[in-house]
Amino acid sequence: MSIFYGLLIPFLGTTLGSACVFFLKKELSNSVQKTLLGFASGVMVAASVWSLIIPAIDKSENLGKLSFIPASVGLLLGFIFLLVLDVIIPHLHVNSAEPEGLKSNLKRSTMLCFAVTLHNIPEGMAVGAVLAGLSTTGGISVAGAIALSIGIAIQNFPEGAIISMPLATEGKGKFKGFMLGTLSGIVEPIAAGITLLLSQFIVPLLPYLLSFSAGAMLYVVVEELIPESSRPPHSNLGTIGFAIGFVLMMIL
Repeated sequence: MSIFYGLLIPFLGTTLGSACVFFLKKELSNSVQKTLLGFASGVMVAASVWSLIIPAIDKSENLGKLSFIPASVGLLLGFIFLLVLDVIIPHLHVNSAEPEGLKSNLKRSTMLCFAVTLHNIPEGMAVGAVLAGLSTTGGISVAGAIALSIGIAIQNFPEGAIISMPLATEGKGKFKGFMLGTLSGIVEPIAAGITLLLSQFIVPLLPYLLSFSAGAMLYVVVEELIPESSRPPHSNLGTIGFAIGFVLMMIL
């Protein structure tokens, strides 16, 4: 039952965030977006450290002084994995006019959804890896696993709002904006489920899966979230949001 809730909670956060399209009359202001992006960054960095990297090192303690190797290898592979997806998948970030990835004739709304989907893949993998540690008696507590799911759900809430609002104001309509925002989050339980199933068959991979997820999440933070929260005109709102998100996730 804990695994079921762990898979469902992050997706629920995206859905609730996307539902903001029915209550807000216009897009979120730049200041609010910067604060929320900074908040999401703080949550993801804290989750990467306490819920993924440290448990990965702890689970490799049998390697002695070399216990850092699985975490280091997994972290770098996670970065490379997201880098490859970032280069291949056509996507467009909110407030950006230039698409990234391979050239395509996809609609703007589709590429906006792909951008959020890229964010959600590592988050889903992180949840799956932690739940795998829980289900395989990997030294991860139920409270720790649920805390990670709640933390990611909290940062998914503004992410859902940020993607659904522009789609609605572009003429897609509130319901379609809500549906597209919600569907962008469906990749999370899918990625979590795949990671969870993989770990069941190859238990020794768990430290690598934990740190791999951390590397993928940190790539998203460094490559996209922090630059977007710091875009001109300069303000300290993104930094303040980061501090609040980091401390909240640390407490969880």
